[in-house]
Amino acid sequence: MSTPLVHQNTIIKPVVTEKSYSLAAMDKYVFSVDPAASKYQIKKAIEDLFKVNVLGINTVKHAARTIRSGKTGRHISLPVDKKAIVRIKKGQTIEIFNVKKS
Repeated sequence: MSTPLVHQNTIIKPVVTEKSYSLAAMDKYVFSVDPAASKYQIKKAIEDLFKVNVLGINTVKHAARTIRSGKTGRHISLPVDKKAIVRIKKGQTIEIFNVKKS
């Protein structure tokens, strides 16, 4: 039996990139989430932590992979990564991003 995810463990961090800022202008916010979290758990965590209404969630899961370090030539294992693109109700904002809408 798996352990239940707590809201603080479900949402790891916001993804801060140029693309995520352009999505934030369209009421879509990008978060790095626990790979075991379901869309329902992500929705509940976002609604409880930020007090917004979630309209939809898209998730992207990157498989574990290995890369070569350019400096030493050693192989480095990168873990499984999962991102969630969360669409919220028009007029609501998540204050982490602080995006000015044009």
